[in-house]
Order: sequence, then C-alpha cells, then structure tokens
Amino acid sequence: MVDVLSQNEIDALLAALSSGEMDAEELKKEDTQKKVRAYDFKRAVRFSKDHIRSLTRIHENFARFLTTYFSAQLRTFVQINVVQVEQLPYDEFIRSIPKMTVLNIFEAEPLEGRMVLEVHPNVAFAMLDRLLGGGGTAPSKIGSLTEIETIIMEKIFSRALESLQEAWKTIIDLQPRLEALETNPQFMQIVSPNETIALISLSTKIGDTTGMINLCIPHVVIEPIMPRLSVHHWFVSQKKTRAPEEQLMLEQRVNKAKLPIIAELGSSKISVQEFLNLSVGDVIALHKPTGEGLEVKVGDKVKFIASPGTVRDKMAIQINEIVSEGVDEIHDE
Repeated sequence: MVDVLSQNEIDALLAALSSGEMDAEELKKEDTQKKVRAYDFKRAVRFSKDHIRSLTRIHENFARFLTTYFSAQLRTFVQINVVQVEQLPYDEFIRSIPKMTVLNIFEAEPLEGRMVLEVHPNVAFAMLDRLLGGGGTAPSKIGSLTEIETIIMEKIFSRALESLQEAWKTIIDLQPRLEALETNPQFMQIVSPNETIALISLSTKIGDTTGMINLCIPHVVIEPIMPRLSVHHWFVSQKKTRAPEEQLMLEQRVNKAKLPIIAELGSSKISVQEFLNLSVGDVIALHKPTGEGLEVKVGDKVKFIASPGTVRDKMAIQINEIVSEGVDEIHDE
C-alpha cells in the first residue's frame, strides 16, 4: 500500500529540506533500503477500503431504518448513527463486549452462516422498560432476562432485522431470520476465533440512555458476494429485464390512464367593470384570428394544433399538426 502525504506534511518536508534539518541524499539512501512491514496473521486483512466504504453506505441506511422502526415502536426519541466500520478477529470482538449483553444470533438466506446483532444492556433494557410502560431508563443493576423479557426481546429484534433486509436490497435480497437470543458471549461461537469479521458499530440514544449496537458479519459469510461490494457494482446500474407478463400488465395500466385534453379557442382580457356588465347575447373578442389553429394541451403542455368543427351535431376538433419536442417549452414561456 502506498502512503500518501497530506498537503501539510508536504509543506513541512519542503521546509525541513530548505532549512537543512533534513538531507535529501540520506532520504534517497533510505528509499533504496528494503522496507519490512510486520504482518499479523491473526488480524488478516480480508476487507479492502472499497469494501469498507460500501459496508458503511449500506449500514448508514440500516441505521436510518432502525431509527424509524424503534421510534415507532417505543414512541420516544431514538437516534442511531454509524460510528465505525472495521475488520478484526472474531475473538477480539468477543472480548470487547460486556459479559452480560444481548446477542441476537441470526441467519440471512441465501448467505450461509450466522451473524450477530449485539445490543448493549443499557440500550436493550431501556427498550424493554419503554415497551413495558416505563420512561425508557436502564436499571442501575443489570440482571439476567426472565422468560417474558426474553420473548419480548426476541419479538422486537426479530422485526428489527427487516431493516437489514431493506438496507441490503441494492446488493442482495436477504431473508434475515432470528435463530437465538443469548446473553453470555462465551456461549456464542459462530466462527473460529481467528476468523476475520466486519464490525459495524452504531451509536444509539433512546431518550436519555446511550449505548452501542454492534453488527458482526463474518468474512466467510459474505465472501460469495464480496465482488458486489465494489464501487463498480455500486454505481454502475445494470439493465433490468421485465417478465413478459409484468410488461403486458404495465402497458395495460398505462393505456387505461386518463389524461385531461383541452382545446383553447383563444383568450381575452377585460376589466372587472366590463365583466360585471356582461349580459346574455354579448360577444367577447378573442386575441386569436379565426383562421389560426387551436392549441390542444395534454395536461399543461401544448401537444397538437387543431381546427374546430362538428361531428354528428357535436363539437369536435381535427388534429392538423403534432407539436415537436421542445416547441411546448416556447409556448410555456
């Protein structure tokens, strides 16, 4: 990986060379020497910066969906934001979370393997308190979940996984399904300790209670779709083909759509006094010669030029000219 200097670093380097603090010849000798960089095999780099950026974009949407969902469920102020997306060994993640926490273990077909949504006890118990009629504050002492509390937790976080499905929709159609809810990290071994994971950290605020929600995605789980996380796949739109039945149904719906069509005979301006003095039999002169065609509007756009007439004793118009693209803009002006 090439180290890129910032503008401030470049200015400082040039100033040091100018003042004689650094010698250009010594710098050249250092460049010719072999540079050895330590590599920790326990912290294997499996996600590129491109992948990390894509995961950040995806889970920024996930955070917004979660904010909307929890705000509606808890009926209180909820704010969730992505703080960091990093890669680290699974064992390091397990050691970084509290001994007593809420671990939502789930699968997401068609991906193979399990992922974890870890919710800090402060956040989880604040949600529980709010759902049970409280003000949304976490207890001073966190204890184990009762059977009823576990069922409530499973229900709310199972539905929260639908937000993950929505966030990943542009990459893959996931079907998240909550498999189990654990409170002790030592009983949760979804991958080997040295397996690299992507850890998405979400700062969460519920009322006056703050905490973290961590999403653990093992590399082995999303490895089959890693190419889809590239910038090329993210920004290049692929042409989607519709099924013939869907295309036919769409055409039928468009053909049945009703559009307002107005044929304008002309326009005129009169004063308010003249308008008040109008009576039956009066004639209003229009600002359009009788030999000039009528403007036919579809919606508020001029699309045709026509002539007035009658058909079977009913007023009608005959289309004489189709207004080409761009001409309607001139009429609008």
